[in-house]
Amino acid sequence: MNRLNVIVTDIVGEQNLHIISFDFQGTSLSMMGLDLPLGLHVGSSVVLGAKPSHIAIAKNFHGELSYSNQLEATIESVENGKLLSSLILHVKDTTLQSFITCKSSQRMNLQVGDAVKLLIKASELFVLEVNDA
Repeated sequence: MNRLNVIVTDIVGEQNLHIISFDFQGTSLSMMGLDLPLGLHVGSSVVLGAKPSHIAIAKNFHGELSYSNQLEATIESVENGKLLSSLILHVKDTTLQSFITCKSSQRMNLQVGDAVKLLIKASELFVLEVNDA
């Protein structure tokens, strides 16, 4: 499970749907969720989670995407299996993991040291812990 230490910067809601914005070491992230975790408020220190299978990778990409969360990353390791590739990525001072198909990894020619864009939909982030609730 990937873990990101963030600070809540904004909460906007309508009925039970919320868009929550976070600061991740100077980079803005956002999450879409139904109910707010107990104690969550602007200024909260939070740990977000993201499954490795929900992290997409772009290489040499220029253009617009609907992904709310786009982080510059460096590939630390690539392990190609029969069907899936496990990528270990360095983002700021955090290590994250992504699972993509081996076919995609090979097509993109992903190598250790490559600069890539890590992509996470707002609906794929979730709150693991509220540290100051």
